[in-house]
Amino acid sequence: MILYRFKGRDRQGRPVSGEVRAENAAAVAAQLVGTGVTPIRIEAGVATGRGALPAFLRTEIFTRNPGIADLMLFARQMYSLTRSGVPLVRALRGLAESSRHPVMVRTLEDVVQSLGAGRDLASALARHPKVFSPLFVNVVRVGENSGKLDEAFLRLYHYLAFDANTRAKVAAALRYPVIVLVAVAVAIGVIMTMVVPQFARAFKSFGAQLPWPTQVIIAVSDFTVNYWYLLLGGLVLAIFAGRSALATPQGRLFTDRLKLRLPVLGSIVLRATLARFARSFAIIVRAGVPLMDGLVLVGRAVQNEVVADKVRTLREAVERGENLSRAAAASGMFTPLVLQMLSVGEETGRIDEMMEEVADYYDREVAADVDNLASLIEPLLIIVVGGVVLLLALAVFLPMWDLSGAALKRN
Repeated sequence: MILYRFKGRDRQGRPVSGEVRAENAAAVAAQLVGTGVTPIRIEAGVATGRGALPAFLRTEIFTRNPGIADLMLFARQMYSLTRSGVPLVRALRGLAESSRHPVMVRTLEDVVQSLGAGRDLASALARHPKVFSPLFVNVVRVGENSGKLDEAFLRLYHYLAFDANTRAKVAAALRYPVIVLVAVAVAIGVIMTMVVPQFARAFKSFGAQLPWPTQVIIAVSDFTVNYWYLLLGGLVLAIFAGRSALATPQGRLFTDRLKLRLPVLGSIVLRATLARFARSFAIIVRAGVPLMDGLVLVGRAVQNEVVADKVRTLREAVERGENLSRAAAASGMFTPLVLQMLSVGEETGRIDEMMEEVADYYDREVAADVDNLASLIEPLLIIVVGGVVLLLALAVFLPMWDLSGAALKRN
């Protein structure tokens, strides 16, 4: 837990301040908004617990681009300021002065300069694609053109909050199996470098013919002990090569397709991605972005190349004159219940509400599966771990059984 200091205003506009312990700034903002306080400044104080970051590491050197929590805070603050009638330049300058994120400070200062040079807010934000996504920029642009900028920022805040929740669910789904597999890999490494060499020396002293599982394990152990630097170098090289490959469109497509094909987890990732798609599409439609442009933005927002490719197919079908529900059915992305909801949305002209229902439907399914993840994935992990343990046990005990049998025959 981290101690956060905050400043804000209550429902009557009076300044308030205090301290809150939470996991991150987004949790603090959500807690304050729930109590009727509009946050103006949230800054980390002293971290507590094992996850605390040393003070000498809390520097700009280790600062990344603003994350979803920073964008949530920015959208909520801009909603409050624009709704209160604060001039745009003054509001942005105040947020730049109160922000504690170095990249966000520089970004907002550049946005203020762009506004002074005659650009509109959306164009100024578009100059920083690493901070503000195309969906964010286009919703702001529609809000500017319609004179409802405050509502645009409120929609963005709610969208980012749901997106953060979806990401957290996917991360929770992947965390358990990753921890188990890493623990198994560490255990195998210890056995190969410390345990197997001891047995190998004992077996060689007897001069007996070893079974093939034992020979394979001993050969792998000898190579690991004698050429560990080659393995380490190969691992580092593979990591860098893998990161470079995954940065390409083909690499991202391969990775995203692999995620969707994982046993048990693939279904969770797919439905979480579809929830993000539906939530993005709802905010685009509600903001008044044209359907064709909205589908392009949503394809970029889903953060999965496989689903994004299906969204492009969906857009092409709508361009050919097909209605949305029929094109969605042909894409193969949605369940029959969701397709029925889309059809109702088209007939009633309430696509945005139906897409919100779709997102809620998938969110509930993902939440239920994440809660039951341990029971769903435990049999698969048991098979993997059991297979590794069986192989190591056979490699160690088969020669011992052979030696004990030979000794009994001699006696």
